Amino acid sequence: MALSVLDLFSVGIGPSSSHTVGPMRAAKRFSDGLAEDGLLPATARVRAELYGSLGATGRGHGSDKAVVLGLQGKDPETVDTSTADDQAAAAALNAELHLAGHHRVDFNWEEDLVLHRRKSLPAHPNGMTFWALDHSGAVLRERSYYSVGGGFVVGGDAGDVGKEGAAKVVPDATALPYPFTSADELLEICRRKDKSIPEIMLANELTWHSEAELRDKLLALWAVMRECVENGCAAEGILPGGLKVKRRAPALFRTLAAAASAGTASSSFASTTPGHGTSPDAGPANLVQAPADPLLAMEWVNLFALAVNEENAAGGRIVTAPTNGAAGIVPAVLHYYVKFVPGANDDGVVRFLLTAAAVGILFKTNASISGAEVGCQGEVGSACSMAAAGLCEVLGGTPAQVENAAEVGIEHNLGLTCDPVGGLVQIPCIERNAIASVKAINAARLALHGDGSHVVSLDKAIKTMRETGADMMTKYKETSRGGLAVNVIEC
Repeated sequence: MALSVLDLFSVGIGPSSSHTVGPMRAAKRFSDGLAEDGLLPATARVRAELYGSLGATGRGHGSDKAVVLGLQGKDPETVDTSTADDQAAAAALNAELHLAGHHRVDFNWEEDLVLHRRKSLPAHPNGMTFWALDHSGAVLRERSYYSVGGGFVVGGDAGDVGKEGAAKVVPDATALPYPFTSADELLEICRRKDKSIPEIMLANELTWHSEAELRDKLLALWAVMRECVENGCAAEGILPGGLKVKRRAPALFRTLAAAASAGTASSSFASTTPGHGTSPDAGPANLVQAPADPLLAMEWVNLFALAVNEENAAGGRIVTAPTNGAAGIVPAVLHYYVKFVPGANDDGVVRFLLTAAAVGILFKTNASISGAEVGCQGEVGSACSMAAAGLCEVLGGTPAQVENAAEVGIEHNLGLTCDPVGGLVQIPCIERNAIASVKAINAARLALHGDGSHVVSLDKAIKTMRETGADMMTKYKETSRGGLAVNVIEC
């Protein structure tokens, strides 16, 4: 199994990578397969059934809408987020789908799209099955898929669900120059080759892309992260879903911007990202200044995380990092680096993302990044660990210190449950990203005060996370049947 940095970070649509992005990709794969195999002309009807966590919280996560959009050929990276809800509503109103974008079939939302709250498929909690039927009702094709976290989809035509379970299988057998499956192996490669973690990652990435192509793609992801923050700081109102959660990022931005304009902060560290100026009118990130109040930087980090996750909750365009539910942490810590660290630049952004991805690959390979499988420790915990590692690297950390930072980031998120109120990625998810962003910065700084030696290794912490997730009751794993989800009255 070979994973790329571009597997861990991809552009998607909110509110959930496993419940929105994954089902949309699976549905698109199914309809594309019908087209490729010449089955579309004979298809008169399609059915979709969602199981486990997808069935339990699919309404709140927009899984049903995502399936409808995917069947109609929409992709999470390019779908128009401003009209996505309208497109799904039109399918329900008109009682029709246009499979793969052009083949019309009748569609009854209630009968043809079923969410099972108490039934699961065997390989993973996020399972779904699609059927294509002809005019007589005979089955032309049946395929099951699993959304295993971070937008990854396995199963279906690829037949890539094996004995070890869906989350363990990603169909890429690419031979890498520096393969690693553990942090200890990665550190040993760094020692033996006298290279940093991002240098090892870059060498592996050159298997798939040229260095220039990879750099462009990573900086394009960074641009989407910045745009997400900008959008989140500008959008007022109440988040969808019925909880009546008010967006807080715009008001916090105005407060911090007013403080910056009034001169209550000093010695500006302006963005060194090409194309971004230092004018206060250029957006929230460019107003950041080194504060007279030593905690003001934390306020800005909170803002960056809140802005991203409010956009995610509203179904906006985000970057899975490594999931949607934890999408605010890496961008918030990256903004901290660019705006508060003198000398920060695009090279540092690339190194940050490569390092963070190396850690994310370890979580994906040896445990899980799916809240439905291991709880929120697999989402916010892994993102905190990834961000801590990335920041430690660009602050001058050695590979051992980077591994230490990553371990601190996950160790203090172990046991974190996934209990979204109302099945929505809002409470406690949005605040949880802000808290974890600050925690990641602290983990990096703690690691830099040491020499990299520590008692608990990152490998042991990841193993512990996997075991804790296995022991965790299902009601605490993105089913909204335990924790805050049952102890907070929905408004």
